[in-house]
Amino acid sequence: MRQLEIKQTKRLRIGDFAEDATIVDQPVSGTHFIEANTQQVTLEHLKWECIIPSFASMEETISHQSFINAVVEAAKDYFHGMAICEPGIRISHPINGRIPSALGKKTSELMENEKTLFYQRMCFCIEIPSVVQTQSGNSLTLSIGGVRAYNEMNLYSRKSVEKFKIFIGFKNSVCSNLMLTTDGLQDKIEVLDVQELYKAALNLFHRYNPASDMELFNNLASMRITEREFCQIVGRMRLYQALNPAQQKRLPRMLLGDSQINVACRAFIADENFRATTSTISGWQLLNLLNGSVKSSYIDNFLERNLNCTEFVQGIYRAKQGDTQYAWFLG
Repeated sequence: MRQLEIKQTKRLRIGDFAEDATIVDQPVSGTHFIEANTQQVTLEHLKWECIIPSFASMEETISHQSFINAVVEAAKDYFHGMAICEPGIRISHPINGRIPSALGKKTSELMENEKTLFYQRMCFCIEIPSVVQTQSGNSLTLSIGGVRAYNEMNLYSRKSVEKFKIFIGFKNSVCSNLMLTTDGLQDKIEVLDVQELYKAALNLFHRYNPASDMELFNNLASMRITEREFCQIVGRMRLYQALNPAQQKRLPRMLLGDSQINVACRAFIADENFRATTSTISGWQLLNLLNGSVKSSYIDNFLERNLNCTEFVQGIYRAKQGDTQYAWFLG
């Protein structure tokens, strides 16, 4: 199994360095870790141009920027001495409003200082550029981030726990696909304040084992899938959607819908990085075809689908080794 490459240091223990972590500019890329239904914004925009929603009791929620800052601080403390990129931030579902003094005005008559704005859903990703690994010719960079969706909370009540999702895993530099495994995702964080968010991020970083992910990716790279098997897998994925709930419960969960399956099929033929160029593709290619397809998902279910892609391809790998759990998808 390959060792992780830690640039600019000879030690391999993450988080055991002498200097403070520094923030570096994030590389400009035309490809994002999530694309459809979202737009990119800056941290300054969230800080200075957006309001902070409150509960019915007028107690404020944890702002998007406070969430990002808590994870950044946890990363700076845990990845001590390593450079940390500026966060790439994607938002969706803008909620427009107006200040009380502008009540009754026509929309066309509102002045800029009378308008209010916040985003119902937000996700961000931060790269740790000194922790890299090469897999099948692709450079993978350790990345962390999180997702927050106000639609998962009840703002019409008194202040209660707020829900967040935090992840750590590798991002493929050629396409910005995230490679998330169970150890790298904490998708049900419920906290009351920023300090609890910070602790949750630290706990996730501490228990994450990057070497385990590298072993998985190596195994998937060695797996071969014929075009016939790929078509069989796609057909079963479509059939899964038509099964009744009782039948689905007897099978491993599969969160990809028809739109994601269609994207993966087109990528099998046309994707410049992972399309089939011979009579077979590798499990690594299949993982990236599926991960690329879920980048069209809404922010609030993007991470779960991303993890499910890894679970699914890992299950296909085990099925080809004789395991029965995912054998149905291979026919």
